Amino acid sequence: MSEHKIAIAFDLYGTLLATESMATHLGKICGDDKKAHEVARVWRQYQLEYSWRINAMGIYRSFRDITEAALQQAADEAKLTLRPEHIVELMRDYDALNLFPEVQCALDALEAVQDQVDCYIFSNGPSAMIHASVASSPTLGKYAKLFKGEISVEEVQAFKPDGRVYDHLVRETGHEGREEEVWLVSANAWDVVGARARGLQAAFVDRKGGGWTDRLGDVIGGIKPSVIASGVDRAVIEIMNHSGGHY
Repeated sequence: MSEHKIAIAFDLYGTLLATESMATHLGKICGDDKKAHEVARVWRQYQLEYSWRINAMGIYRSFRDITEAALQQAADEAKLTLRPEHIVELMRDYDALNLFPEVQCALDALEAVQDQVDCYIFSNGPSAMIHASVASSPTLGKYAKLFKGEISVEEVQAFKPDGRVYDHLVRETGHEGREEEVWLVSANAWDVVGARARGLQAAFVDRKGGGWTDRLGDVIGGIKPSVIASGVDRAVIEIMNHSGGHY
């Protein structure tokens, strides 16, 4: 184990918190479970697409605004009419997502090794959105004190995978010049490639079991995940083993 603590930064939406559960809330509005699941899927797709597009334009707007706009486009395409109060309700529900099933086990274990690891949340969301998501989540809220910090991209005014946001993560964790001691845990391949391209370690959470299929890393220099794991729990075990820690 290094004489320094390692830092593990967890992506929030889609890695710790299950955004797919928004389909349940949409189903209550539209009364059609199949349509609700499709709207939830497309909502997430446009949320990410909007963040990449606006990055390319060199413009920054809050991830919360992007999330709401993506919801409206997904609903419009599905011919689902959302009244203003529906949008307010759904955005409130987005602040109260549950953890993926295996995450709680990982966080429980990390509470026992805080002498070796500093844990962070690292998200596209603005600070207020991250804080609300942690505080309001029925299952994540009790772990709030585990995290040394909630690191947002808003200070950088850019979204993942812009290289500046990973540099910001390194600075915020106090690891400048020791990027290899900073680990990103993410279920998003593009996020993993972004972190690895800036010299960080990264664990890819492969819940679907499809393996590593992203090939952009090959184009830019043989970049792959440091670790591939079936869940956040396994990712944490692999990170501790990789770092020589006692888990």
